[in-house]
Amino acid sequence: MAYSVSIPFMSIFLENDLGVTSHLEAWTGVVFALTFLSGALIAPFWGSMADKYGRKPMMLRAGICLSACYFLYYIVSGPYELIAARILEGLLAGYIPSAIALIATNTPEKHMGYALGVISTSSAAASIIGPLIGGVVSHLVGPRDTFALAGTMVFIAFLICLFWVKEPSFRKTSAKRSSIVQDLKVAASNRSLMIAFGVVFATTSSVMVLEPLLTIYVKKLGSDPSNDSLYAGMIFSSVGIATLIAAPWWGKRGTKLGYEKVLFIGLLGGGIGNILQLFFHSLIGFGALRFGYGLFFAAVYPALNAFIAERTDPAFRSRAFGLNQSSNQMGLMLGPLVGGFAATQVPIPVVFVCTGAALLVIALLLKLPKFSIAQRPAVSPEKSVAES
Repeated sequence: MAYSVSIPFMSIFLENDLGVTSHLEAWTGVVFALTFLSGALIAPFWGSMADKYGRKPMMLRAGICLSACYFLYYIVSGPYELIAARILEGLLAGYIPSAIALIATNTPEKHMGYALGVISTSSAAASIIGPLIGGVVSHLVGPRDTFALAGTMVFIAFLICLFWVKEPSFRKTSAKRSSIVQDLKVAASNRSLMIAFGVVFATTSSVMVLEPLLTIYVKKLGSDPSNDSLYAGMIFSSVGIATLIAAPWWGKRGTKLGYEKVLFIGLLGGGIGNILQLFFHSLIGFGALRFGYGLFFAAVYPALNAFIAERTDPAFRSRAFGLNQSSNQMGLMLGPLVGGFAATQVPIPVVFVCTGAALLVIALLLKLPKFSIAQRPAVSPEKSVAES
C-alpha cells in the first residue's frame, strides 16, 4: 500500500514540487524505472540470504529499510535527489518476494494456488486503498506529507511481521550461501521455470508501459486540474478492486484447471481489455474498462507464482522467487522507460494498443510447444548443481 500511495501523484510531484517542466513523461518513466533496475540487480542476493537465514528476517530488514527510504522522499528538494532515493529503495527492497516465499514454503501443496491467490488479493487490496489514500491525502495536504504517511505504513508492516508472522518450517542452515551464478545455473536447468521467468518479465513490461502515463492520460480526458491526483487514484484503484474480487477465484481455478490454462485466459482478457481502451474517451468509461481488464488480469500473477512454487524444491524456493523478483523488476524498469519515451513520440492511446497486442502475443506463444510451461518434475538445487 505504501508503494502504491505515490503512484497517482509522482508526475505531479515532479512538476509542481521539484520543478520538472519539460519531458515530464520521460522523467516520470526514469523515476519509476531506476528503482526497479536497482531492485532487479539485488533481488537474487536477498533471495539467497532468505534461503540461508529465513524469510522472516529478510521481511524485517526490508520493512525497516523501506520505511526510512519513504521518509527520504519527504525531504528531497530536486529531481536528482529523488532519483537517488528511488535507487536506494530498490537496493533495500525485498519484502514482497520474501513474504511470497514464506507462504509458498509453509502452505500444503494442495492449497498453494488458493494461498497465493489470497496473497494477490492482499496486494489488490493495497492497490485499491493505496492510490485512493494517495490521491485524497496528496489533494488535502500535498505529496510530501503523503510520503511521510507511506513511511509510517511500511513501519507498521515491519511491526506486524515482527510480532505476528511465524516461520515454523525454516531451519537455519550452516551451508555456505550459494552465489548468484550458481542460482542461475540451477534455474537454467529447469526449462519451464525459465519460461515462467520470461513470461513474468514480458508481462510486467507490457503492463508497466502504462504506469507513468495513466495520470497524464486522465488529465487529457478532461478532469478538473485541481482533482487530477484524486481521479487518477480512483482509476488506479478500479483495477485493484477487480483483482480483489477475482484473484482468489482464479487461484482455485488454477488448482483445478491447471495454471497454464488460467494464465492464458488472464493474458487474453488483459490484452483485449488494453486494446479496447482506444475507444473510451470519458473518465467513467475508461475507469469501467480498467475494472473489466482487472477481472481477467487478476489470473496472471497468482498462476505464475503458484507455478514457480510448484516447480521448485523448497530449499531453493526463496532463491527462485528472488530470481522471479529480478525478472519482475526488470520488467518494472523497462516498462515505464518505454512508456515514458513512447508517449513523447506517439499518442497515449496508441501505446494502449501496443501493450494489449504484446499481451496477446505472449498468450499465443504459450500455446506453442516450444514455449509451453506444461508441468514437469521439479528440479532440486543439489541435483542441478551437480549436473551443471
